[in-house]
Amino acid sequence: MTPLPFTPIQYTKISSRGWEPSSGGIITEANVGLTVNGQLWLTFMCTPTLLEALAVGFLFNEAIIHSLDEIEVMRPCENGDNVDVWLTHPVEKPPHWRRTSGCTGGVTSDAAQEKTARLVSSEQVSVDVLLGWMDRLLEKQELYREVRGVHCSILTDSVDILAQAEDIGRHNTLDKIAGLLLLEHAPPGPRMIITTGRISSEMLQKSARMGATILVSRTSPSSMSIQLAEEFGITLVGYARRSQCNVYTHPERLYSPENWAVQTVESPAQPSLA
Repeated sequence: MTPLPFTPIQYTKISSRGWEPSSGGIITEANVGLTVNGQLWLTFMCTPTLLEALAVGFLFNEAIIHSLDEIEVMRPCENGDNVDVWLTHPVEKPPHWRRTSGCTGGVTSDAAQEKTARLVSSEQVSVDVLLGWMDRLLEKQELYREVRGVHCSILTDSVDILAQAEDIGRHNTLDKIAGLLLLEHAPPGPRMIITTGRISSEMLQKSARMGATILVSRTSPSSMSIQLAEEFGITLVGYARRSQCNVYTHPERLYSPENWAVQTVESPAQPSLA
């Protein structure tokens, strides 16, 4: 039986009212293996939901597969501790997995970024629409409202939600979304990703792989993700909340609403090192 996404627990709550026994739920962190063509490739540290999507999305985002047609058989084990994938062709396991800065320690291969193409799009999005999607993301965090301690990401065409996922690992949410796109045969088109997680290099690479030209987070990007966003042609937005955000790359895809009074403020002079 597949584990629940959260685990019931008993704990002691300490407050100004004293010590009191309490009960609730805590996010489940599970070890889930990925077996490809009969060989164990790696173990996900994840929330045990959407496991088929997680497996397919990871293989897609790592450029191991390019379409669902390359998967001949896929079956999660009954106890939820492994997903067995058989491809229609032989494939070599990457010789080295590079540890990422993901919350639960994700992995990626060096070849993934090399096989990710630069994105070109003339689509523009209003800043108020972008910020409105951040509000919708927070409303969609069902598991977070239950137990906290979990990330959520949404893929949208700026009008409708194309896919969404929650997981203890922010990188897992994007793999699950990529898997859902393949499993549900989502059509190509303009895409924007909204996430609660910090944007590190592997988050940026996964977004580029899915064709998202705009990536928005409620928190910060890393220096390497900014560099990759510039190279991949992605508009990278951080600290999106209420009526403000920081745009780090390719601001030409955004425009201000007509009711916003826009002023250009000169950057402060850099301090002298003399």
